Amino acid sequence: MQVYSPSYKRSDGVKTHKIIPNVIYCVAEFESEKYLKKGYNVVTMPDQVQGNISRVRNWMLDNVIKEKGIIIDDDIEGFKRWTIEDGKPKIVNADILEFIEFGFWHCEEFGAKLWGLNIIGDKGSYREYSPFSLTNPISGSFMGFINNPLRFDERIPLKEDYDYSIQNLNIYRKLLRFNHTFMIKKDHGNLGGCADMRTMAREKEQLALLQKKWGSKIIKIDTTQRGKKKKNFDFNPIIKTPIKGI
Repeated sequence: MQVYSPSYKRSDGVKTHKIIPNVIYCVAEFESEKYLKKGYNVVTMPDQVQGNISRVRNWMLDNVIKEKGIIIDDDIEGFKRWTIEDGKPKIVNADILEFIEFGFWHCEEFGAKLWGLNIIGDKGSYREYSPFSLTNPISGSFMGFINNPLRFDERIPLKEDYDYSIQNLNIYRKLLRFNHTFMIKKDHGNLGGCADMRTMAREKEQLALLQKKWGSKIIKIDTTQRGKKKKNFDFNPIIKTPIKGI
């Protein structure tokens, strides 16, 4: 089992190695030297693979993950876990590799082929009596794979994690998400990666394509109005899969 991180034009901005020293950055050939000079562990992919994160993830699954491994974002600053004792998040960086082994073991026990972490760290998203779930989507920021033959849809590179989660639910009827653990990362301000490809128009186009693929009963646009302020367009859809379970 190994931890891999796709990275693009971020040789000066990667952070995950500070938390997981043995992480291997997967980068295009044209910029591999920049990463190597920094002393990072590197695997190179053909230049033409880059430019579509779904294609990058598929290349990683086919060439480095193969049977078992983690794909994680390159800008992770830490991990925290909600505790029962005082109801506050506890930093778990020191034992993250142990937790990854724990995650794979439970994934196998549940008979799932995909596992991950809570998408957000807001206390409102965590319920003490639901430390894990089997039907909620998993963020592409951290995904664990076990002998998973499914591949990412290269038509939907900005919503690839939602699509891949639904694929797993559709075929295997379950995936494993640990709700009590979440990542610390800044989604805005770090240049490179998918940030180079995201625009409002592109996000709306991708969301519409995801909804067309799975239907409006499963992919719902979040139009919830909270407070008096006019609601901005929400890049993240609400996923409602017709599968019973936690």
